[in-house]
Amino acid sequence: MSEIAPRQLIMTLYGLYARDEHNWLSVNSVVKLLGDLGVDSAGVRSSISRLKRRGVLTSMRAENAAGYALSDEAVAVLREGDVRIFSRKRAVESDGFVMVVYSIPESEREKRHQLRATLTQMGFGTTANGVWVAPGHLYAEVAGTLERLEMQPYADLFRARHEAFGPLRDKVAQWWDLPAIDKAYAAFIDSHKDARTTWKTSKDAARTAFELYVPMLTEWRRLPYLDPGLPLSLLPPDWSGVKAAELFTDLDALLRTSARQHVMATLHS
Repeated sequence: MSEIAPRQLIMTLYGLYARDEHNWLSVNSVVKLLGDLGVDSAGVRSSISRLKRRGVLTSMRAENAAGYALSDEAVAVLREGDVRIFSRKRAVESDGFVMVVYSIPESEREKRHQLRATLTQMGFGTTANGVWVAPGHLYAEVAGTLERLEMQPYADLFRARHEAFGPLRDKVAQWWDLPAIDKAYAAFIDSHKDARTTWKTSKDAARTAFELYVPMLTEWRRLPYLDPGLPLSLLPPDWSGVKAAELFTDLDALLRTSARQHVMATLHS
C-alpha cells in the first residue's frame, strides 16, 4: 500500500462519519481512530492544525470536549465528492463532452491558478491552451462547482462533440495521460486485493474492517477524479479501471458496516 498522508485519512474520517455527528468530531476520537491506522498523536494534531489553517476545519467545543467541525465549504466539497466516488457513472460516446473555455486577466492570476487546479482535480483533459474537456455526463457537476467557486464571470461552458479530424480514441489518448491513470488503478488493485481474506480471518471484525476500509477509501477517492468516467470504447482493452471499480464496490459493500460499528463504539464510548 502506498503511504497515505494523515490529513487525507482525516478527511476520509470526517467525510464518512462526522456528517452524522453534526459535522463534528472530538480531537481525542480522531487521535484514537487514526492511532488504529498507525498514525501517532503528534502527526494527527499537526495535520488537524494544517486543515484548520486551510479553512477545512474549524475549532469547536461540544459535549464538553475539544474538537473540530467541517467548514461549510468542506461540507459542500464532500457532498460533491460523494456522487463521484460512490455513484460514478461511466460515460458513453454519445454523451459528448463538456468544454470549459476561460479568460482571466493577469491582475487576477490567483483565480486562474484556482480554476486550472479545479479542472485538473475534476479530471479534465486539455485539447489546447485554455481549452479543457471532460465527458458530457459531468456537465451538471462542473457547472455546480464553477458556481460554488464563483467562476461564472470568467468561464464559459459548452456541450461539445468531436467531429473531425482523426479518430476520437487517438485524441483521448492525447488529452489524458491514460498510462498514468491505468498505473494508478493497477496499484489500487495490488494494494487491496487481499483485503477480503484479511477481514474474514480476523479475530476483531469491526476494528479490522475499519483498518482496511478507511485507507482503501482514501486511496480510491482520487481515482474517479483522475479518470472522469471516460467511455470504455475509447480506452485500451485491458483497462485496469474496470477491475479496480469492481474491487472497490465489493470492498465497500463488505467492510462499510463493520467499519462504522468500530467508529461508533469509539465515538460514543
